[in-house]
Amino acid sequence: MPHSRFESIGAYLPDEVLTTEELIGRLAQKPTFDLAAITGVQERRVHDKTPGNFEDSFTLALKAARDCLSRSRYGADELDVVISTSISRSKDESKVYFEPSFAAMIAKELGATGAIHFDLSNACAGMMTGTYVLDRMIRSGAVRNGLVVSGEAITAISETAVKEITGGYDLQFASLSVGDSGCALVVDESVDERDRIDYIELMTASEYADACLGMPSDKNPGVALYTDNRRMHNEDRFKLWTNSQRNHLAASGTTFAEEEFDYIIHHQFGASAVTFMNALGEREFGTPMPEALNVVEKYGNTSTTSHFIVLHDQLQQNAIAAESKILMVPAASGIVTGFLSATISSLEA
Repeated sequence: MPHSRFESIGAYLPDEVLTTEELIGRLAQKPTFDLAAITGVQERRVHDKTPGNFEDSFTLALKAARDCLSRSRYGADELDVVISTSISRSKDESKVYFEPSFAAMIAKELGATGAIHFDLSNACAGMMTGTYVLDRMIRSGAVRNGLVVSGEAITAISETAVKEITGGYDLQFASLSVGDSGCALVVDESVDERDRIDYIELMTASEYADACLGMPSDKNPGVALYTDNRRMHNEDRFKLWTNSQRNHLAASGTTFAEEEFDYIIHHQFGASAVTFMNALGEREFGTPMPEALNVVEKYGNTSTTSHFIVLHDQLQQNAIAAESKILMVPAASGIVTGFLSATISSLEA
């Protein structure tokens, strides 16, 4: 059976940098917590809100897609499918769109006139889920290639949070850690085992769902995200990853140690959470975890783009050698978990 691969990658990060110190300074009263120490987030990017240059979700996604295609062997008119995975769906500045689909509008802007196009939403596992679907489409022979893209203008939730947080623990705490971004991937068929998505699996366990989105109202004109952070370090929740990957590997006649991963990329939802997951993984798999790649300190939690913003950043810095084997582990509200193994040789950023 054929495999797919990451053919090209692109990203867009807004120019404006907002430090955690500046954000916390906007709270109505001095907090009883140290956000930077807890999350590891020192700064994040914030989309341009200047009239005439406004960067909404659609703009961020489109800029990332164009950056991705600038390194691809494929022109937009050669794409078979375009999959948009944004959670935030702002276009024309602050308008929220569900129809027409973001994928249809992005495909039209790019000139991907022959591409199948559809949106999917799966919380912070969005781009991972888009990759999962496209991988299966390529492996089945339904398509030859495709684009997975997401733009997240999500710092509006942090703007709401600083207006409403008044005490210590608050359900909007996680909103203070987010940043804006766009990211895109072209995926096609692999012809080299040193350059392929080895496997990707996802699962949902709704009993661990921990977040909900609050929409605008007369009382609250902004958008808000409420997350029960007290459940963040629930071991049973994260053992869904280790148990499912262990079972997958056992069925293939191998073990985590035998996979010899060079790097691991967790969802960038906090430095302490990543440390916790690596410690859990080491205990459950009975072997040291590979080197963790993180950018949470400078970009924060960028939601659906998280894993691929890390990958793009590290490729830009030439920090990933050819033939490196990378494990990506999602952790999205829902709760969505799983694993993606990819061997990378030709990818550049």
